[in-house]
Amino acid sequence: MSDLPSLPVTFRPARTRVVLLTAGVVIFMVISTVALLLEQLGPGEKLSFVVTGALLFGVLAWLSRPKVVAEESGVTVVNFASTRRLEWAEILKVNLRTGDPWVFLNLSDGTSLPALGIQPGINKQRAIADADTLRALVEARAIPDPDGPAGRAPGQSGESQG
Repeated sequence: MSDLPSLPVTFRPARTRVVLLTAGVVIFMVISTVALLLEQLGPGEKLSFVVTGALLFGVLAWLSRPKVVAEESGVTVVNFASTRRLEWAEILKVNLRTGDPWVFLNLSDGTSLPALGIQPGINKQRAIADADTLRALVEARAIPDPDGPAGRAPGQSGESQG
C-alpha cells in the first residue's frame, strides 16, 4: 500500500459503535420515560428505573470503547478492559484471517494481542481495509535488521480475509 494515511489515525468499528450508543440512548430514554409516566411509583422507585437505564447505557457505551490509534510514536490498542501502548517495532504481524472476530497483532515478545478496534462484524470490507492499512503502517515503520528482513520472511506480513 503506497498511500499511507497521515498519522494519527484511529481505527474503530464505527457502525457497531453507532448501533451500541443509539441502542443505549433509546433504552435509557424509554426506561426513564416509563418511570416518569407510572404515577403509582414513588420517587425512589422512579429513581431506580432511571439508574437502571443509565447503567444499561453505561454497559453499551463500555462495549463501544475498542479502538486502535496509530501515531508516529507507536500504536495504542484500547480493548474493553485494557489499554496497551506498543512501539512500532513490537508489532511483527497484523492478522485478520477468515473467521477471526477481530485483528490480532503478533508481538515481538512472542504473544498475540487482540485489537478489537478492527472487527469485521457489521462492516467486513471496512475491517479488511483497516487491517491492510495498519499492516502497511507497521511494515513502513519496521526497523530494518542489518542481518536480514526484520524477522519476516517474504509474504509473511499477515493475511486478510478474502
